[in-house]
Amino acid sequence: MNPIPRRGICLVLAAPSGAGKTAITDALIASEAELERSVSVTTRAPRPGEIDGVHYHFLTEARFAEAERKGDLLEWARVLKGTHAYGTPRAPVERTLAAGRDLVFDIDWQGHLSMRGKLPDDVVGVFILPPDIVSLEQRLRGRGGDPEAEIARRMAVARDEISHWREFDHVVVNDDLPTAIAQVRSILHAARLARRRQSGLEGFIRGLGV
Repeated sequence: MNPIPRRGICLVLAAPSGAGKTAITDALIASEAELERSVSVTTRAPRPGEIDGVHYHFLTEARFAEAERKGDLLEWARVLKGTHAYGTPRAPVERTLAAGRDLVFDIDWQGHLSMRGKLPDDVVGVFILPPDIVSLEQRLRGRGGDPEAEIARRMAVARDEISHWREFDHVVVNDDLPTAIAQVRSILHAARLARRRQSGLEGFIRGLGV
């Protein structure tokens, strides 16, 4: 355990659907004791088995609109007009970072840019790419049952998402899942050791008599 107090990290993982982002996130959560998943807010109703504060923070449309108006959300989105909204509440993120713990976020490139604008020193962005476009389409088809029009729509969305790769700090190609997991873990560990993140570094150095 690093004896030097530090500020936590917002690890944002973004990727086109089918690139393996969820598998990488789950593996990191399972193996990194200081990393937890960010809990989003949403205006949709809980599904069977979902617990408020664990899977999502469930808000009414009025409360969500108030949170957005007051600047209490780091990012938010409504995929289509009239659908439910999702967002990231600022207060719990700030508390977690101040406690020296890290959060992993499953958001898109727009959410990443919004978070980076509001917490510029705390966000580490990683974009996950498939090894090639054929593999990505095969993964989407492997989920089964979708008509050709839906596959075509998802591929168009994927290409648009991939076009934003330059906006991220790191890019990982998921050609082999264990390798990709190890690479993202290395990014997380290196970010924890950045000089500016180690808030207790000066005191530690003084303790060395320097």
